[in-house]
Amino acid sequence: MKRKTLTALLLSLPVLLTGCAIGAGFCLAQLGAGVGRDLRRDVFARVTYFNNNEMDQFSTASLITRSTNDITQIQNFLSMGLRMMCFAPIMGLGGLIMGLSKCVSLAWVLALALIIMLGLILILFAVALPRFKRMQKLVDRLNLVSREELSGIMVVRAFANQSFMQKRFDSANRDLTDNTLFVNRAMATMMPVMTLVMNGVSLLIVWFGGKQIAESNLQVGDMMAFIQYTMQIIMGFLMLCMLSIMLPRAAVAADRVEEVLGSQTVIHDPKEAKSFSGRGKGMLVFDHVSFKYPGADENVLHNITFTARPGETTAIIGSTGSGKSTLVNLIPRFYDVSKGSITLDGVDIREVTQHELREKLGYVPQKGLLFSGDIRSNILFGNPDGSEEEMVEAAKIAQASEFIDSKPDGYASHISQGGTNVSGGQKQRLSIARAIAK
Repeated sequence: MKRKTLTALLLSLPVLLTGCAIGAGFCLAQLGAGVGRDLRRDVFARVTYFNNNEMDQFSTASLITRSTNDITQIQNFLSMGLRMMCFAPIMGLGGLIMGLSKCVSLAWVLALALIIMLGLILILFAVALPRFKRMQKLVDRLNLVSREELSGIMVVRAFANQSFMQKRFDSANRDLTDNTLFVNRAMATMMPVMTLVMNGVSLLIVWFGGKQIAESNLQVGDMMAFIQYTMQIIMGFLMLCMLSIMLPRAAVAADRVEEVLGSQTVIHDPKEAKSFSGRGKGMLVFDHVSFKYPGADENVLHNITFTARPGETTAIIGSTGSGKSTLVNLIPRFYDVSKGSITLDGVDIREVTQHELREKLGYVPQKGLLFSGDIRSNILFGNPDGSEEEMVEAAKIAQASEFIDSKPDGYASHISQGGTNVSGGQKQRLSIARAIAK
């Protein structure tokens, strides 16, 4: 009866360990996927509140890389690397304790193996970590070149300059490939070296263990058990080696994501915000406004004073580079003035929340920008609760109703990403209609 109980226990242990391993895998996979989801959500939410200062600090290509590739590296580490981080010390420490309990005289072999493997892992860290940092920057560069070429494909074709763009892309692609090959070769070299260490340790144990067996100081079973425990220790270090491959890249990726999440916005809402009165008509006043970009030495705008009254059209006229777009970007607080003040209905726009300020504005960008969807969703983008009549009226005022009505689906007509299936003038008119509808 006792033998049957022991047999049942021995048979149930592997099943239990397998179940625990599967459960741990499921939990860590869920942890990685959940953290990745939350990081993508937080990064995207953070970026949506970026002002022009922050967008100038992080390029669009870099933000896309950080939101996708970098977070994927973190997710992979949590799903697989964390398991190795837990298993490796347990296997190594357990093997060390059991091995020393079997044969203390061969402990120097274990010490030698540990020193060699620790040295190899430290070398790997020293070589791979700078390369991993560079790799993420090279991915940014490749995304930047790809994005510029694809978004400006018409200009490239018009100037027949495909060969220049191809060379530019090939250069970025080659730099990334060379860096990746260096890292992969370092990793590929590490595994055979670890295997060599493992086999060398086994030979040392057999050589010196055989001598002790000949002198009757060690039993064959103890030597074989010592070899197994040594292999368990080395397997733990092999896991650490795999971890050393994943950890540097995940650490670099985490730093890059943290840069986005921890970035400080230059433009803040006031602690005690004022509100616009409901009787406001929309009088905008620039009072001795001067502005210079962050880090610049000279002002772009100098002592600008004017009043834009409701019911009138105020035009800002000037040569290219005179600051017309910069002046307009000060109104929704994409930048804050360096000197002077801007008031709307007598309230300084820096004394109200950005949300309330922008609720009062209809903005038409210099470059017409549409979102994927249909014409209706684009016109009512800033006023999702707007009625059908308001939408049609806005389109009429913007002189967009004519080309909309000529489409078979009218306001339900599909708009592709970036509005590439409508002309530049149609994009501008839809952008104006969107501002009017708001």
